[in-house]
Amino acid sequence: MIEYALGMIETRGLVAAIEAADAACKAANVKLVGKEYIGGGYVTIKIIGEVAAVKAAVDAGAAAAQRVGELVSVHVIPRPIDDLEMLIYPEKPYQIAGGKLQADPVDLPEAKSPDELRSYLENFSVMQLRSIARRIEDIELTGREISKATKEELIEKIIKAKFG
Repeated sequence: MIEYALGMIETRGLVAAIEAADAACKAANVKLVGKEYIGGGYVTIKIIGEVAAVKAAVDAGAAAAQRVGELVSVHVIPRPIDDLEMLIYPEKPYQIAGGKLQADPVDLPEAKSPDELRSYLENFSVMQLRSIARRIEDIELTGREISKATKEELIEKIIKAKFG
């Protein structure tokens, strides 16, 4: 069984969802783990944390969403079963370990030539390339530049840092 609670706030409209997420995260010690666009303007915000904190956060988020837009529904699942993890994190960008979120580490693959490295890197997502770039000490990008860089820019800078 997962050791945290899952809270969901569903709104109609992005503004209400953002307001709900902001209020929820400010109201209690919770983590915002995702948003899902359902269609037809419906947006679901997902948060995790201790059961009492998630209940307080969901209540605060629901009140905020109702003030600025349309609140559709709210729900808290205390200690959801492990099988729900794939629904909570459909793209699996994070792993739950001991109730805490950890990003999946991505290592820079070994390559003998720039072309070989490029072919490896083209298979990674932009998020994974940013993770790799942040761990390269002599890369020619600042943290903010890494966050804004395109996939091609990241690949070029990683190759340049590796092969010169």
